[in-house]
Amino acid sequence: MTEQQQQVNMTGWAGKIADTIMSQCDSDGYHDYPMERWAYVPGMLLMAMARAGIQLNEKRYYHFMQLHMDHYIEADGTIRSYTLEEYNLDQINQGKNLFFQYENTVEKRYSKAADTLAAQLISQPRTSEGGFWHKKVYPFQMWLDGLYMASPFLAEYAKVFDRPELLSEVAHQLLLVERRTRDKRTGLLYHGWDESGEQEWADSLTGLSSHFWSRAMGWYAMALVDCLEHFPVDHPKRGTIIGIFQRMCHALVDVQDQGSGLWYQVLDQGKRKGNYLEATGSIMFVYAMAKGLRLRYLEPGFRNAMLQGYEGIIRHLVTEDSQGVHLHQICHGAGLSKDRNGSFDYYISEAVVSDHYMGIGPLLLASLEVERYLE
Repeated sequence: MTEQQQQVNMTGWAGKIADTIMSQCDSDGYHDYPMERWAYVPGMLLMAMARAGIQLNEKRYYHFMQLHMDHYIEADGTIRSYTLEEYNLDQINQGKNLFFQYENTVEKRYSKAADTLAAQLISQPRTSEGGFWHKKVYPFQMWLDGLYMASPFLAEYAKVFDRPELLSEVAHQLLLVERRTRDKRTGLLYHGWDESGEQEWADSLTGLSSHFWSRAMGWYAMALVDCLEHFPVDHPKRGTIIGIFQRMCHALVDVQDQGSGLWYQVLDQGKRKGNYLEATGSIMFVYAMAKGLRLRYLEPGFRNAMLQGYEGIIRHLVTEDSQGVHLHQICHGAGLSKDRNGSFDYYISEAVVSDHYMGIGPLLLASLEVERYLE
């Protein structure tokens, strides 16, 4: 065991992670991966870098976000490679960076791009109760993933552009998916819900998928704390959202692995053969708890679980070498469709990788939150 593994330093990781990302760029600050297309993983990485630039007072991190976002936003506010009529919630996530840009420049192209994304959500296809379909090609389906992709964007849009009625829409989405996917016995949330009951992965009676996937709940946990930051204290649904967040965190603590502080890929079946301690879900839970503690959405009793989780991430999932910080045990991707049936065997069969921005982006966000909480 290395000295690093024996003595886990809880601070300083955010800067090292951001520096690692920057080291993979050319001399002008360009990085190939975020340039591939307008998408949720690059968008999350760019948001993490922007926050790092602000919190750590390092302009080059913020410039990284600005440089790559400007690859997509045309002078008239058009978003390259984006199509509203796809009605895909994943395509909203990168738009969270538009608020940084608009605040710092007041350029109309950024507000127009944000208007376009908001227009998608206002006209998004819906379930009979008004829940956003995850995508047009996934009719009558709500996935936990989609709440993170779209809801914090819409909440911030409502605040920045004085559209308070949209906060009620945000609250409706957050509360509806929780009511529809929450298991009363464990308090955990199923990955997806199909109102039509037509999908092969959906239970014929409930429409629910079969298991509690760690990253799906991670997306939802982050969605709650990121949305709440934009709700005024007198909003009639704010207290309810805080209440379901705390209730959910209790359920997550109940399935936290006490030996490592981490969480399993399939949350409630830690000892089942093939299951493993997964990076992204663990990191997202730490992020949400750290931010919830800092903003007092959570009681102080969650501090130990959060710190144990972060220590477990650094101790068991992170390594360092001359190339920088590396993250391991990342589920490359999972979803629900005809060939992705939501079974236990399916979730543990997806590729497990290292250093994917699906994990590095959340790791930077979580490190920033932990360091901010501990300062």
